[in-house]
Amino acid sequence: MTRYLEIADRLAGELAGCAPGTRVASEPELASRFGVGRAAARSALQELERRLLVRRVQGAGTFVNSRIDYVISRSRPPSWHATVEASGATPRAMVKAVDRAGLPETEAARLEREPGSLAHHVVREFYIDELLATWTEEWIPVDVVPDLDMALQVVDSIDVVLRQMGRVRPVRAWYRVSLEMPPAHVLRELGIEASCPVYLGESLSRDAGSGRVLMCSAAWTRADAVRVIVELTETIPEVVQ
Repeated sequence: MTRYLEIADRLAGELAGCAPGTRVASEPELASRFGVGRAAARSALQELERRLLVRRVQGAGTFVNSRIDYVISRSRPPSWHATVEASGATPRAMVKAVDRAGLPETEAARLEREPGSLAHHVVREFYIDELLATWTEEWIPVDVVPDLDMALQVVDSIDVVLRQMGRVRPVRAWYRVSLEMPPAHVLRELGIEASCPVYLGESLSRDAGSGRVLMCSAAWTRADAVRVIVELTETIPEVVQ
């Protein structure tokens, strides 16, 4: 009953010295090497995946995993690109769709607008070191940056577009993160199994100067790709003796 755990422990020690992305032996290879059945080999790989040491990619195989620290802090810009770069990894964004639509009630309330107000609806995929890690939806009122759709054809960072074209300084005003089971379309986009929970990060950004609401977003991120860290940087008042 514990044979698969022994195999997982052995493999964990061996993989510790391997570079992220290194291919891990398949179930048949492990079964042959350790003299066990396919079920035990499969359980060993699942145990390594549970420990976030490997990543199983549908149709490609199993690979040594690596996570970055994704730091959420008011002292840092609300930029996915900047946050990933600060962790030492390489970010890349791909715009899946940009259209203009009326704000749904939830997003309208967050953006302090009337439901149905015109906004840019942006759907994007984010890659960390070429791994598809995040699927996100963002809402930006049209009057903040009227030509956002055209700008994103040239620049893939909304933070940069807001600063250069909107003449604003985005700061994160609100952020909520939870571990959730994603809907079916997110599972398909990220290429993960239905049993894998992911981070759901919901955020709101304002202009540091005027306080005007600029954008709200919802991002689904693979838990095996990032470790979300929330930093509270408020100064703690001294205790009067």
